[in-house]
Amino acid sequence: MYDLIIIGMGISGISAAIYAKRNNLNVLILEKNVPGGLLNKINIIDNYPGFSSITGPELSYNLFEQVNNNEIEYKLEEALNIEIDDNIKVVTTNKSVYKSKYIIIATGRIPRRLGLKNEEKLIGHGISNCAICDGNLYKQKDIAVVGGGNSALEETIYLSKLVNKIYLIHRKDKFSAEEKLIKEVQNLKNIEIILNANIVEIIENDNKIKAIKLDNDKIINIDGLFEYVGYTPGNNFIKSLNITNEQGYIEVNNNFETNLPGVYAVGDSIDKAYYQLVIAANDGATAAIDIINKINH
Repeated sequence: MYDLIIIGMGISGISAAIYAKRNNLNVLILEKNVPGGLLNKINIIDNYPGFSSITGPELSYNLFEQVNNNEIEYKLEEALNIEIDDNIKVVTTNKSVYKSKYIIIATGRIPRRLGLKNEEKLIGHGISNCAICDGNLYKQKDIAVVGGGNSALEETIYLSKLVNKIYLIHRKDKFSAEEKLIKEVQNLKNIEIILNANIVEIIENDNKIKAIKLDNDKIINIDGLFEYVGYTPGNNFIKSLNITNEQGYIEVNNNFETNLPGVYAVGDSIDKAYYQLVIAANDGATAAIDIINKINH
């Protein structure tokens, strides 16, 4: 029996684990992929306090070091279900079953897709949402980036140093990214910006991307497509708990507790106004402190 099980090993989950462990709670973290989560897919972070600039993988490694240095138990297993039995939280994974007094859900978000018919099968065969992972595959080639937020423009800047040409496609008439990023992208030499356009078809050849067709009937020949069109919460495994809203985000109070006593949620898995690393870290710390106070009192 654990005092606290945390599902998700991103910045919010690790933040919670550090606070809980340093207050002598018996903690277990479960992570289905790799420590750091989506941090590992971010090229440069320059708005996190204490680091003028750091890559996502570097920050992930630093967080993972803190987990090990604090001797926090973790298991690389996927949580499949949560049940509550007489106030005990029972977590079933793809490998085992664990019990805890408290639980924190920190599963974050997953990239949203465009919804085109052959899109899913082309992931890894020309479609990507991670420039730092796959950018080197497209050296001196032509690619497209779709999206208009910070992620799309940050990754465009990174990819521009590798590829021959980038078509930056956005469905609206202006970007929603920070002005600093917009100006930097506009000054790049190998970028063609296409606004007020949607991709309506992915044209393939031998199971690889050959071109994309826009809703203005323009066809663009490319070797790769990088998608940054938002995120959707990774909360499908907790649908039976009825703690999510219509969009799939978990609803919590000011201490990040759901309407189920002892069940908390933090980070990008919850419904909130802003999704930033520093805010996610705060979420995890706040939830852990609330749990610590309840256990100690």
